[in-house]
Amino acid sequence: MSVAVLFGGPSPEHDISILTGLLALRELALRDSSVQGVYWTKTGSMFLIAPETEATAFADGLPRGAQEIRLRLGDEGGFYSLGGRLGKDRRLDVSTVVLATHGGPGEDGTIQATLDLAGLAYTGPSVASAALGMDKWAFGAVVANAGLATLPRALLTADTASLPFAGPYILKPRFGGSSIGIDVVADLATAKARLGVNTHLALGCVVEPFRADLSDLQIAVRTYPVVQLSSIERPLRRSAGAEILNYRDKYVGGEGMVSAPRELPALLADAQSEELRSAARALVNVAGIRGVARIDFLGNDDELYVNEVNTIPGSLSKYLFIEPPLPFGQLLADLIAEAQHRPAHRYSAAGADGVVLRGASAIAAKLA
Repeated sequence: MSVAVLFGGPSPEHDISILTGLLALRELALRDSSVQGVYWTKTGSMFLIAPETEATAFADGLPRGAQEIRLRLGDEGGFYSLGGRLGKDRRLDVSTVVLATHGGPGEDGTIQATLDLAGLAYTGPSVASAALGMDKWAFGAVVANAGLATLPRALLTADTASLPFAGPYILKPRFGGSSIGIDVVADLATAKARLGVNTHLALGCVVEPFRADLSDLQIAVRTYPVVQLSSIERPLRRSAGAEILNYRDKYVGGEGMVSAPRELPALLADAQSEELRSAARALVNVAGIRGVARIDFLGNDDELYVNEVNTIPGSLSKYLFIEPPLPFGQLLADLIAEAQHRPAHRYSAAGADGVVLRGASAIAAKLA
């Protein structure tokens, strides 16, 4: 079965997605020369690119030799090369898609639903789990309902008169990645003022109490062939005195999350390490995790809170699986095997047998 790696997309995390996609594409090409790279542009077009393409080739647009393709739905769904004015479009031999898409429609369920309708198997979250992971408000509610510790959250709008907790506050885009568009403010008036100038908050803003005493802790989980947890890491901030772990801390370094500064494994008390691992295991079912995901926590010596889940993490969290070591090629092979043997979704029309239609009266009568 032929494999394609899909990356890019109309998302603020477009550039990081390119890095993850190229890492996966290059690794797979070492073992399978038929693997194909599919670059999803910022405007929504898709192009085939060669496995040996470097990240710098995307800095100013399309890499040299990129070939435009289309993704079609239905019985003959799949990726097609364009035949031009006189030629015929040709369906590409792709049955499984490795998703290296971060943020936006690549991680909120949009591309997952499209691939379901196209009949293509894919790695990573299902439509439902992708949408849940992208919605910080809904995810927080699900976590709290499952009895797992999480900081209180509220929706912030221009009409918000008060908040159920004291400041300072951290503002997060309701639908977005883990570091883009984050603001820390002292009071409600400043928080509401940020709604008008921070474009990342336009589709919704989640506000939480800002706790400077809590630091970031992260763990990855993969679900095939069995559920397996990675080592725990403590990401480090590049700038002394920084309030939060920001986009630069995570990604500026050449290889996405691979080159970010970190304490790995994190130095934690045994009891806190087991508490974190227990919560991560619970979230596999609570959040419907599939493929490889990274779960982010906030903690200090006495407290631990679930923060969020990244359903398609940077570099596919390959750097976290160190005890025991897991080669990147094996991680990818297992992702592909899961996509092929445990499809995210299969649509069915069972029960739609025409009985209701045969007994229906005229539509005109129903409108009267």
